[in-house]
Amino acid sequence: MSRGGSGGRTRVKTSRGRTPQSNRWLERQLNDPYVRRAKAEGYRSRAAYKLIELNERFGFLKNTKRVVDLGIAPGGWTQVVQKLVKNASIVGIDLLPVDPIEGVTIFELDFMDDSAPHLLSEALGGAPDLVLSDMAANTVGHPQTDHLRTMGLVEAAVDFACDVLRPGGGFVAKVLAGGADDTLVATLKRNFTSVKHAKPPASRKESSEWYVVAQGFKGRVERVEEQVPVG
Repeated sequence: MSRGGSGGRTRVKTSRGRTPQSNRWLERQLNDPYVRRAKAEGYRSRAAYKLIELNERFGFLKNTKRVVDLGIAPGGWTQVVQKLVKNASIVGIDLLPVDPIEGVTIFELDFMDDSAPHLLSEALGGAPDLVLSDMAANTVGHPQTDHLRTMGLVEAAVDFACDVLRPGGGFVAKVLAGGADDTLVATLKRNFTSVKHAKPPASRKESSEWYVVAQGFKGRVERVEEQVPVG
């Protein structure tokens, strides 16, 4: 399947069963130090190191006891939480099937389903200290549409976090194209004492993904509906 290249780089041989794009992806995986490290350290994906690096910078896992993992598949972020936070209660949800993780409640369900927020809160048994979201919409090949679909998930995750977090809690989510838009940032700043954007080293340079880290949840902010005069 592969052979050694210059400088020890693994090169993938062409195959009738793979497209050039598949070959490039496979070659990148074989030569990615984070992929090799994840395999050696028992993490299910290289994404685990994105969370590790973000936590090293922002420390949001400190004093965390209850965690919700949105878009949990394949489970790398939850593995990090379990390793760094002993006896943490964790619930997760994803459209994709996820191999069981001992001690973790996992729902195979669309987070946008009306029943999802209640199921997650009920399974956790108390207000979470941290809501994580690595959700991204399935791409359709149209950049603007893909961006809007993913940011729609982020907005839903923010709404959920603001409904369920305990005061002082945190929210970490994947966003795209340099960060959250102005409206979303304004919502986060209204609800959290600190809102930062970051691109951890484990996030590939060519990737458009960034992460937003919101800390110090202020508690539920009452939403005042605008009264429209009748008549």
